[in-house]
Amino acid sequence: MSNPWEAIDWDCLDRLRKGFLNADAGLDDYWRSAADLYAYDQTFAQRIGWKWDYVLNELQIRGWKPPEAEVFDWGCGSGIAHRCVFRAFPQTLAGGLALWDRSHLASNYASQTALKFFPDLKQRISQNSPGGLLLLSHVLTELTESGLEELISIVREASAVIWVEPGTYDASRRLIAVRERLRAEAGVQVIAPCVHASRCGLLAEDNTSHWCHFFAAPPSAIFTDPDWMRFGQAAGIDLRSLPLSYLVLDRRPAAPLPAGAVRILGSPRVYKGYALATGCTAEGVGEKRISKRSLPEAYKACKKDTLESLEEWECTGHEVVRLKKWTAQPGGQDS
Repeated sequence: MSNPWEAIDWDCLDRLRKGFLNADAGLDDYWRSAADLYAYDQTFAQRIGWKWDYVLNELQIRGWKPPEAEVFDWGCGSGIAHRCVFRAFPQTLAGGLALWDRSHLASNYASQTALKFFPDLKQRISQNSPGGLLLLSHVLTELTESGLEELISIVREASAVIWVEPGTYDASRRLIAVRERLRAEAGVQVIAPCVHASRCGLLAEDNTSHWCHFFAAPPSAIFTDPDWMRFGQAAGIDLRSLPLSYLVLDRRPAAPLPAGAVRILGSPRVYKGYALATGCTAEGVGEKRISKRSLPEAYKACKKDTLESLEEWECTGHEVVRLKKWTAQPGGQDS
């Protein structure tokens, strides 16, 4: 098929969109046919995939590598999460793939689609946790408290977890609650986005209005693509905005970060001559000033919204006096 958009059922996309907006998508199985999954995979799932690409790139910057184990995509949907992981970390293909979704249609679609991209991939459809690399994508909005408890028991069995959620306040706060439950357990290492393993600084009383979120960048080509323009208008979506929250856990020792490591949350607020950036450090979460006069390149990056998420900074009071992109040291994550 020369143009994959020609096979999309736009009425299906409208139905799915209404379910997502009404927050009732988790009540029932919303996949009615393989055509539903195809339409979703070409549109909504691609946007989720760009979020995964962002997270996986951040992990590579962090110097993290996935364990040599089977990949388990729980609640796989159309399978975009594991396809992104296999592209970013081709070595994970050797461990094979386990898939599960409450919808048999989704599991089968994801399985068949994975084989189109990775013909030699070993895979199985099973709800049983293999204890390898667990992938979770946009599941919190569809889980009851009892469902979340069942999922946490699966998380505890995993060697490592990459968990990506929408960048909303509620999803972020719920993910922070999961982090707090798991970080104190023996053998669990918090890898990202956190630069420390202490209590989340956003839980401080004066940070209740903030949340842990970031923004992925969609491919620039979509903004001149008439099909993507039609999709954006039909779905009522700002194609430029891709907010996300995420959490990465591992049972292997984490590669150390320097004392001045900071994770920039959200996007800096830019004013004439300075910007205010919310940074998460081992000392807590706080807003700091980046001055055009003292840090012109960093200020320019704030204006362009290209400031790297993981940085090293040195502050005097509320002023950032030194800022540089953090780079992983040779050696990286132990296997």
